[in-house]
Amino acid sequence: MTDLFSPLEMKRGPDWKNRFMLAPLTNQQSYPDGILSDDEFNWLTKRAEGDFGLTMTCASAIRARGVGFPGQLGVYDDKHLAGLTRLASAINEHGSHSVVQLHHAGMRTPHDLIEGPPECPSDNEEWGAKALSLEQVENLKEDFIAGAKRAQAAGFHGVELHGAHGYILGQFLSAEVNQRDDKYGGSLENRSRILFDLIAAIREQCGENFSLGVRLSPERFGMQIGEIIDLAGQLLVDDRIDYLDMSLWDVFKPAGEDSYKDKSLLSMFTDLPRSHVKLGAAGKIMTASDARRAMDAGLDFVVIGRGAILHHNLPELVQHNADFEPATLPVSAAHLKQEGLSDTFVKYMRNWRGFVADDAVS
Repeated sequence: MTDLFSPLEMKRGPDWKNRFMLAPLTNQQSYPDGILSDDEFNWLTKRAEGDFGLTMTCASAIRARGVGFPGQLGVYDDKHLAGLTRLASAINEHGSHSVVQLHHAGMRTPHDLIEGPPECPSDNEEWGAKALSLEQVENLKEDFIAGAKRAQAAGFHGVELHGAHGYILGQFLSAEVNQRDDKYGGSLENRSRILFDLIAAIREQCGENFSLGVRLSPERFGMQIGEIIDLAGQLLVDDRIDYLDMSLWDVFKPAGEDSYKDKSLLSMFTDLPRSHVKLGAAGKIMTASDARRAMDAGLDFVVIGRGAILHHNLPELVQHNADFEPATLPVSAAHLKQEGLSDTFVKYMRNWRGFVADDAVS
């Protein structure tokens, strides 16, 4: 258990008190204009109180036209600062490393949440999305940078760039989605240019005491495993970032592409050389045994999603019980409310098959 509960030394920002990161979890609890609600405040601070080494917000919109879901937390306007400051202060008071995840949904922005077509690296007929001009790409970068600076002004210890799950940074990375013929399209170097531009700018403008992470996913949404391995290899030795957060869906599964099927997906990233950059992963890490197994496979930290929804204090539970297993699914709505979920969040979780028990049996 030593590895899970030893501090994680960070080059920038405070060290983590343990190796548990709260995953950035969609919860739909804030207001339509992106202002933090009491429900979202309570949900997140309860996880910080529950001993997560790093507490991360949900994917937080860096512009109104890039929202990904109703009730999404915003970091695109100074009107968000009061709520963000309140949230950062409370997370920090619990000794958790506080992080805002910077997000733009791109072509996945729901049409009913914005006027006009969603934004995308290229025109996309399937999603009804319109390509960004070169000038608009530069403006997009400025909005990400402004979001980072606003998070810093609010008192957060750092930000994470959301480059996973087919959102806009992932859309630039995808050779399938990104059909541009300028400096942001074509080769992997060009398609990843926006990501490295953002890393450089945030590091320069937010300074050396502000942590910076990147989230990637190697499968689905037009991703090619080989390209994401190459990109992860670059990031793990990039002194400008502090951690790489891999979303793997299942950390113990084999890779989906035939050319990699003889290896576990996780090993392709843990085998990469790394400098001071820390490596973590998310994907069905639910039990104490899962967490230890993932760490033994070479991770520096584990990223907890569903387990953190079920138990606000999962790190504490694991620390005190080497055989800890989470509540059996489905759980009652009453259980989730006790764990800090609002009615809105419980309703959203009913979309996850088999997670919330029917009212008649809850």
